[in-house]
Amino acid sequence: MILDKKGQGLSLNVIIIAAIALIVLVVLVVIFTGRTADTDQKIEDIAGETKLQLTAMKIKYGKCQPGVTAEDTFIASFNLAESNEDEALAKSNLQNEITRCKSLSSAKDSCESGGCVWS
Repeated sequence: MILDKKGQGLSLNVIIIAAIALIVLVVLVVIFTGRTADTDQKIEDIAGETKLQLTAMKIKYGKCQPGVTAEDTFIASFNLAESNEDEALAKSNLQNEITRCKSLSSAKDSCESGGCVWS
């Protein structure tokens, strides 16, 4: 008696397509995992306490406003603050700079010559 039955198996094409699909899925998982970490960092940057305080103070800006240096100084001193008094001092220093720039807001030239930025 001749056994002429073919085995039930997957064809080579199906195996290759499945392997490629698996590789694509792994690559997508790696990409989205990396993007998630970037997104978490961006959310932390936006929603961090320091950024929140800076954004609240930016509301008080007028046409003549403190430059990036003043904001960077605030961010650095607020992040390094070890007590509520240190945080209050950092806020006070930026508020003083905002007030100084507002007093120069009559003209663009006087604003910029005073070390502030006209917007």
